[in-house]
Amino acid sequence: MTAITIFLTPKINIKEEQEKEEALQKYLLERYIKRNQDKKLYLTGHFDPILRDDFVVIPEKYNISGYKMYLRREALSAFIDMAEDAKKSGINLKIASATRNFNYQKSLWDKKWTGYTLVEGADLSKTIPNGLDRFQKILEYSAAPTTSRHHWGTDIDINNANVEYFSTKEGVQVYDWLTANASSYGFCQPYNTKDDNRPTGYNEERWHWSYTPLAKDFTKEYLKLVKDEDINGFQGEEYVKDQNLIDEYVLGINPECL
Repeated sequence: MTAITIFLTPKINIKEEQEKEEALQKYLLERYIKRNQDKKLYLTGHFDPILRDDFVVIPEKYNISGYKMYLRREALSAFIDMAEDAKKSGINLKIASATRNFNYQKSLWDKKWTGYTLVEGADLSKTIPNGLDRFQKILEYSAAPTTSRHHWGTDIDINNANVEYFSTKEGVQVYDWLTANASSYGFCQPYNTKDDNRPTGYNEERWHWSYTPLAKDFTKEYLKLVKDEDINGFQGEEYVKDQNLIDEYVLGINPECL
Protein backbone atom coordinates (compact mmCIF):
# COMPACT_ATOMS: atom_id res chain seq x y z
CA MET A 1 0.00 0.00 0.00
CA THR A 2 1.44 3.37 -1.05
CA ALA A 3 1.50 6.16 1.57
CA ILE A 4 0.13 9.50 0.47
CA THR A 5 1.59 12.67 1.99
CA ILE A 6 -0.74 15.61 2.16
CA PHE A 7 0.69 19.13 2.41
CA LEU A 8 -1.61 21.66 3.99
CA THR A 9 -1.28 25.27 2.90
CA PRO A 10 -1.57 27.66 5.84
CA LYS A 11 -4.72 29.66 5.71
CA ILE A 12 -3.97 33.25 4.81
CA ASN A 13 -5.89 35.94 6.62
CA ILE A 14 -6.21 38.48 3.82
CA LYS A 15 -7.54 41.20 6.09
CA GLU A 16 -4.68 40.74 8.55
CA GLU A 17 -2.11 40.90 5.75
CA GLN A 18 -3.70 44.07 4.39
CA GLU A 19 -3.58 45.66 7.82
CA LYS A 20 0.11 44.78 8.15
CA GLU A 21 0.86 46.28 4.75
CA GLU A 22 -1.09 49.43 5.56
CA ALA A 23 0.75 49.77 8.88
CA LEU A 24 4.10 49.38 7.10
CA GLN A 25 3.20 51.98 4.48
CA LYS A 26 2.03 54.38 7.18
CA TYR A 27 5.29 53.92 9.08
CA LEU A 28 7.37 54.52 5.95
CA LEU A 29 5.34 57.63 5.08
CA GLU A 30 5.70 59.05 8.58
CA ARG A 31 9.43 58.34 8.48
CA TYR A 32 9.72 60.08 5.09
CA ILE A 33 7.78 63.12 6.33
CA LYS A 34 9.86 63.32 9.51
CA ARG A 35 13.09 63.08 7.54
CA ASN A 36 12.00 65.90 5.24
CA GLN A 37 10.90 68.01 8.21
CA ASP A 38 14.32 67.55 9.79
CA LYS A 39 16.00 68.46 6.50
CA LYS A 40 13.91 71.61 6.17
CA LEU A 41 14.76 72.69 9.72
CA TYR A 42 18.43 72.17 8.93
CA LEU A 43 18.35 74.00 5.58
CA THR A 44 16.54 76.98 7.11
CA GLY A 45 18.93 77.23 10.04
CA HIS A 46 16.65 76.01 12.82
CA PHE A 47 19.26 74.04 14.76
CA ASP A 48 22.18 74.48 17.12
CA PRO A 49 25.51 73.42 15.56
CA ILE A 50 26.91 72.75 19.04
CA LEU A 51 24.52 69.81 19.34
CA ARG A 52 25.34 68.20 15.99
CA ASP A 53 28.05 65.59 15.48
CA ASP A 54 28.64 66.68 11.86
CA PHE A 55 29.79 70.15 13.00
CA VAL A 56 33.14 70.95 14.57
CA VAL A 57 34.72 73.97 16.23
CA ILE A 58 37.05 75.97 14.01
CA PRO A 59 40.54 75.94 15.59
CA GLU A 60 41.73 79.30 16.88
CA LYS A 61 44.64 79.43 14.44
CA TYR A 62 42.15 79.67 11.55
CA ASN A 63 39.58 81.86 13.35
CA ILE A 64 39.82 85.66 13.33
CA SER A 65 36.28 86.40 14.47
CA GLY A 66 37.08 86.65 18.17
CA TYR A 67 34.40 84.13 19.13
CA LYS A 68 33.82 80.38 18.78
CA MET A 69 32.58 79.33 15.34
CA TYR A 70 31.44 76.03 13.86
CA LEU A 71 31.57 74.45 10.42
CA ARG A 72 30.65 71.17 8.81
CA ARG A 73 33.44 68.70 9.45
CA GLU A 74 34.14 68.11 5.74
CA ALA A 75 34.19 71.83 4.91
CA LEU A 76 36.63 72.62 7.71
CA SER A 77 38.98 69.83 6.67
CA ALA A 78 39.02 71.14 3.10
CA PHE A 79 39.60 74.71 4.29
CA ILE A 80 42.55 73.68 6.47
CA ASP A 81 44.15 71.91 3.50
CA MET A 82 43.61 75.03 1.41
CA ALA A 83 44.92 77.41 4.07
CA GLU A 84 48.06 75.37 4.65
CA ASP A 85 48.84 75.22 0.93
CA ALA A 86 48.12 78.95 0.53
CA LYS A 87 50.61 79.67 3.31
CA LYS A 88 53.35 78.11 1.17
CA SER A 89 52.67 80.87 -1.37
CA GLY A 90 52.73 83.58 1.27
CA ILE A 91 48.94 83.86 1.45
CA ASN A 92 47.24 83.85 4.85
CA LEU A 93 43.67 82.56 4.92
CA LYS A 94 41.50 82.83 8.02
CA ILE A 95 37.77 82.41 8.65
CA ALA A 96 35.94 85.60 9.60
CA SER A 97 32.44 84.08 9.63
CA ALA A 98 31.12 80.54 9.31
CA THR A 99 27.88 78.81 10.34
CA ARG A 100 25.02 81.12 11.23
CA ASN A 101 21.82 79.49 12.36
CA PHE A 102 18.44 81.19 12.00
CA ASN A 103 18.67 83.11 15.27
CA TYR A 104 22.14 84.42 14.45
CA GLN A 105 21.08 85.56 10.96
CA LYS A 106 17.89 87.08 12.38
CA SER A 107 19.96 89.15 14.81
CA LEU A 108 22.16 90.47 11.98
CA TRP A 109 19.14 91.27 9.81
CA ASP A 110 16.98 92.85 12.51
CA LYS A 111 19.81 95.12 13.66
CA LYS A 112 20.18 96.48 10.14
CA TRP A 113 16.40 96.83 9.82
CA THR A 114 16.02 98.83 13.03
CA GLY A 115 19.13 100.95 12.48
CA TYR A 116 21.09 99.46 15.38
CA THR A 117 23.69 98.38 12.82
CA LEU A 118 24.54 101.07 10.30
CA VAL A 119 24.56 100.18 6.61
CA GLU A 120 27.08 102.21 4.62
CA GLY A 121 27.17 104.59 7.56
CA ALA A 122 23.40 105.12 7.62
CA ASP A 123 20.53 104.23 9.94
CA LEU A 124 18.21 102.65 7.39
CA SER A 125 15.17 103.02 9.65
CA LYS A 126 15.58 106.77 9.16
CA THR A 127 17.10 107.10 5.70
CA ILE A 128 14.80 104.50 4.10
CA PRO A 129 11.48 104.61 5.98
CA ASN A 130 9.70 102.69 3.19
CA GLY A 131 9.79 99.05 4.27
CA LEU A 132 10.00 97.49 0.81
CA ASP A 133 12.87 99.77 -0.23
CA ARG A 134 14.68 99.05 3.04
CA PHE A 135 14.25 95.31 2.56
CA GLN A 136 15.80 95.53 -0.88
CA LYS A 137 18.68 97.67 0.38
CA ILE A 138 19.59 95.14 3.07
CA LEU A 139 19.41 92.37 0.47
CA GLU A 140 22.34 93.90 -1.39
CA TYR A 141 24.72 92.08 0.94
CA SER A 142 22.64 90.28 3.61
CA ALA A 143 20.43 87.21 3.27
CA ALA A 144 17.04 87.16 4.92
CA PRO A 145 16.90 84.59 7.73
CA THR A 146 15.82 81.18 6.37
CA THR A 147 17.56 81.84 3.03
CA SER A 148 21.23 82.16 4.01
CA ARG A 149 23.80 79.66 2.74
CA HIS A 150 25.60 80.23 6.05
CA HIS A 151 22.83 78.16 7.66
CA TRP A 152 24.28 75.04 6.07
CA GLY A 153 27.74 75.02 7.63
CA THR A 154 29.31 74.91 4.17
CA ASP A 155 29.97 78.61 3.59
CA ILE A 156 32.64 80.88 5.00
CA ASP A 157 33.73 84.49 4.83
CA ILE A 158 37.49 84.61 4.38
CA ASN A 159 39.71 87.20 6.11
CA ASN A 160 37.40 90.23 5.94
CA ALA A 161 33.78 90.64 4.82
CA ASN A 162 34.48 94.11 3.52
CA VAL A 163 34.64 95.44 -0.03
CA GLU A 164 37.47 97.83 0.83
CA TYR A 165 39.75 95.04 2.10
CA PHE A 166 39.68 93.30 -1.28
CA SER A 167 40.87 96.53 -2.90
CA THR A 168 44.05 96.55 -0.80
CA LYS A 169 47.28 94.93 -1.97
CA GLU A 170 46.81 92.05 0.48
CA GLY A 171 43.16 91.60 -0.43
CA VAL A 172 43.93 91.51 -4.15
CA GLN A 173 46.61 88.87 -3.59
CA VAL A 174 44.26 86.78 -1.46
CA TYR A 175 41.46 86.97 -4.01
CA ASP A 176 43.74 86.19 -6.94
CA TRP A 177 45.03 83.09 -5.11
CA LEU A 178 41.51 81.96 -4.25
CA THR A 179 40.16 82.37 -7.79
CA ALA A 180 43.10 80.39 -9.13
CA ASN A 181 43.16 77.62 -6.51
CA ALA A 182 40.03 77.37 -4.32
CA SER A 183 38.18 75.07 -6.71
CA SER A 184 40.89 72.43 -6.22
CA TYR A 185 39.74 72.14 -2.61
CA GLY A 186 36.02 72.14 -3.41
CA PHE A 187 35.35 75.85 -2.83
CA CYS A 188 33.44 78.16 -5.14
CA GLN A 189 32.60 81.88 -4.94
CA PRO A 190 28.77 81.95 -5.08
CA TYR A 191 28.43 85.71 -5.35
CA ASN A 192 30.78 86.66 -8.14
CA THR A 193 30.37 89.68 -10.44
CA LYS A 194 26.82 90.20 -11.65
CA ASP A 195 26.50 89.75 -15.42
CA ASP A 196 24.41 87.83 -17.93
CA ASN A 197 25.37 84.57 -16.18
CA ARG A 198 24.30 85.91 -12.76
CA PRO A 199 21.82 88.74 -13.26
CA THR A 200 20.12 88.47 -9.87
CA GLY A 201 21.04 87.96 -6.23
CA TYR A 202 23.40 89.65 -3.83
CA ASN A 203 26.18 91.99 -4.83
CA GLU A 204 29.63 90.54 -5.42
CA GLU A 205 31.24 89.14 -2.27
CA ARG A 206 34.88 88.27 -2.80
CA TRP A 207 35.10 87.02 0.77
CA HIS A 208 32.29 84.47 0.55
CA TRP A 209 33.26 80.91 -0.45
CA SER A 210 31.16 77.78 -0.46
CA TYR A 211 32.16 74.14 -0.05
CA THR A 212 30.30 72.73 -3.04
CA PRO A 213 30.60 68.96 -2.44
CA LEU A 214 27.95 69.52 0.25
CA ALA A 215 26.37 72.83 -0.77
CA LYS A 216 25.30 71.66 -4.23
CA ASP A 217 23.15 68.92 -2.73
CA PHE A 218 21.78 71.27 -0.07
CA THR A 219 20.75 73.73 -2.79
CA LYS A 220 18.78 71.01 -4.59
CA GLU A 221 17.12 69.89 -1.35
CA TYR A 222 16.28 73.49 -0.44
CA LEU A 223 14.41 73.95 -3.72
CA LYS A 224 12.37 70.80 -3.08
CA LEU A 225 11.47 71.48 0.54
CA VAL A 226 11.38 75.23 1.23
CA LYS A 227 8.62 77.55 0.01
CA ASP A 228 8.09 81.31 0.27
CA GLU A 229 5.67 80.81 3.15
CA ASP A 230 8.49 79.22 5.18
CA ILE A 231 10.48 82.47 5.06
CA ASN A 232 9.35 84.42 8.12
CA GLY A 233 10.10 85.27 11.74
CA PHE A 234 12.12 88.47 11.29
CA GLN A 235 11.67 92.22 10.86
CA GLY A 236 10.11 93.10 7.50
CA GLU A 237 8.85 89.57 6.81
CA GLU A 238 5.71 91.06 5.28
CA TYR A 239 7.76 92.06 2.23
CA VAL A 240 8.96 88.51 1.45
CA LYS A 241 6.05 88.05 -0.96
CA ASP A 242 7.39 90.89 -3.10
CA GLN A 243 10.95 89.57 -3.47
CA ASN A 244 11.05 86.14 -5.17
CA LEU A 245 13.82 85.27 -2.71
CA ILE A 246 14.25 81.63 -3.68
CA ASP A 247 14.57 82.06 -7.43
CA GLU A 248 16.50 85.33 -7.41
CA TYR A 249 18.65 85.00 -4.29
CA VAL A 250 18.99 81.37 -3.20
CA LEU A 251 19.47 80.49 -6.87
CA GLY A 252 21.06 83.82 -7.81
CA ILE A 253 24.57 82.42 -7.56
CA ASN A 254 27.57 81.69 -9.71
CA PRO A 255 26.48 78.88 -12.09
CA GLU A 256 29.72 77.04 -11.30
CA CYS A 257 28.48 76.63 -7.72
CA LEU A 258 25.24 74.91 -8.73
